[in-house]
Amino acid sequence: MQPGFPTKTAEPTLARVAGRERSGPCAAWAELVKARLTSLVLLTTVVGYYLACAGPVDGPGLVATLIGMALLAGGGAVLNEWMEREVDSRMERTRHRPLPAGQIRPGTALVTGILMAAWGLIVLGVGCNRLAALLGAVALVSYVGVYTPLKRRTWWNTWVGAIPGALPPVVGWAAARGELSAAAWSLFAIVACWQMPHFFGIAWMYRDDYARAGFRMLPQVDPDGSRTGRQALLWTLALLPASLLPWWLGIVGPLYATAAGVLGLAYLATALQFYRLRTDLAARVLFLASIVYLPLLLVFLTIDKVR
Repeated sequence: MQPGFPTKTAEPTLARVAGRERSGPCAAWAELVKARLTSLVLLTTVVGYYLACAGPVDGPGLVATLIGMALLAGGGAVLNEWMEREVDSRMERTRHRPLPAGQIRPGTALVTGILMAAWGLIVLGVGCNRLAALLGAVALVSYVGVYTPLKRRTWWNTWVGAIPGALPPVVGWAAARGELSAAAWSLFAIVACWQMPHFFGIAWMYRDDYARAGFRMLPQVDPDGSRTGRQALLWTLALLPASLLPWWLGIVGPLYATAAGVLGLAYLATALQFYRLRTDLAARVLFLASIVYLPLLLVFLTIDKVR
């Protein structure tokens, strides 16, 4: 799950697939644009925008930011699935997606993805500012043009994928202020560090599926999971000081710092358990901890903003 340009998680049985296919075109398009995970993009974007506001929130500017990012993230998701439609058909966890399942034509998806991404950049540039549009373009290109092809070449794709995933709060900050500061990059650091254990938990749970599709994730070169567990642990450790940067920079107060410490230690405990056991269950617990950690942290960032 990348907040900016996310991956999918647990997959349904064949019975659930059949149910989804009968649910109609709206459900197929919602899955193609990864609507649920795109909502996480908007959440991180709006937090970045809110934290950057020195005074009252500019309503029209925020709306333009959210529309632009929704179009951009949705378009990026469509282009990603268009590029991976053949390999998705080989994996149990992705063969139900609209393109491999034949619910949406590839040509239609390609045109839609291009138009959505283009309009997203236009909205950010016209409705916000050029810096926000530039950062959005960097996120799109790094996700579709770099991360997606690298997934079949090297496990280092995970590091690259953290870049577009961590940019949405920075886009939100840039849209509100028209400039960047250390505080904006502290938000980038938090989301980037958060993503890595999240990714490695997913990669371990679905290592056989990824191997079947030809994706080069770390577990494919790490059969016993020692390197995967170590990477997850190290990045969770790095997240602890990274999460305290907004407090150290003075944009949030002590309530946030306390919450960040408690949440970080809880997340670290699940990473340590995965490092020790390297089982599918431990990886799933790490994954679940990751999807609880980030929204809660964002809540405390919002409610403890220094006025």
